Amino acid sequence: MAPDLVIVGSMAFDSIKTPFGKVEKTLGGAATYASIAASLFAKPGVVSVVGKDFPEEHLEFMRNRGILTDGIEIADGKTFHWAGAYEYDMNEAHTLKTDLNVLENFSPNVPESFRDAKFVFLGNTDPRVQLSVIEQMDIENCFAALDTMNLWIRISKDTLTAAIKKVNAVFMNDAEIRMYTGTPNIVKAAKEVLKLGPEFVIVKKGEHGSLLFSEDDVFATPAYPLENVVDPTGAGDSFEGSTMGWIAKTNDTRESNLRKAMIFGTAVASFNAEQLGMSKLIEITREDVDERVELMRRITRFD
Repeated sequence: MAPDLVIVGSMAFDSIKTPFGKVEKTLGGAATYASIAASLFAKPGVVSVVGKDFPEEHLEFMRNRGILTDGIEIADGKTFHWAGAYEYDMNEAHTLKTDLNVLENFSPNVPESFRDAKFVFLGNTDPRVQLSVIEQMDIENCFAALDTMNLWIRISKDTLTAAIKKVNAVFMNDAEIRMYTGTPNIVKAAKEVLKLGPEFVIVKKGEHGSLLFSEDDVFATPAYPLENVVDPTGAGDSFEGSTMGWIAKTNDTRESNLRKAMIFGTAVASFNAEQLGMSKLIEITREDVDERVELMRRITRFD
């Protein structure tokens, strides 16, 4: 079976501590958050790796969400584990422990049924893995986007740049795009990334929303106004997954539709932050999302 959207990235166990609670080895990972968010709109297929310790019930849960798991390798060893903590400033996670485990030597094998997908999201993972997937996909005939983080910018910038040159859209947060370009101004930094070839650059600003840059235009969306922020882990991945899910659902890559996709992504990500881990994300329905999108529509109108 062919997916609407191929999602590449980590699947993990997360241990999270915030001022409002903690969880140990809960289901996490960039591809997990992104695919669950995307499944609200489209049929995603995941390319990732887990260890022999990964419960079958998690895979069954994903399949029940309409997520295709054919591209998830079960390797000898343990699943990737990340431990992090937040203080009252929820914009920055403090990494306490990272055990790459089976992710360290992961060499992706994209299933044949995935390779003609029209949309692909290369979630936050080693740029070497991202490039490998690009080479296995019909990249000239699909809309591809990628995410990254400060680690890859620091240790694999050349490989990351090679991947950026092959995609249509790039997601980075404000600190990452400044680090990548060596430019303190976000507008200038986005223009530098656009020069590498992508049509769009989306800059995530956490509680301050996000920005979309193209060659000729800029679009800004605020964050959804939340009173109860418990855990932002995975919010960026949820934003990206649902943004790409909307694009795949509508089969429309025009800038006007990407703007709309970002509003849906913002709404989904807001739910993600309201409970520890992905416990809230897995509960919400499309109707819940639509209600918040309508409020986003009202709070951003000015005419």
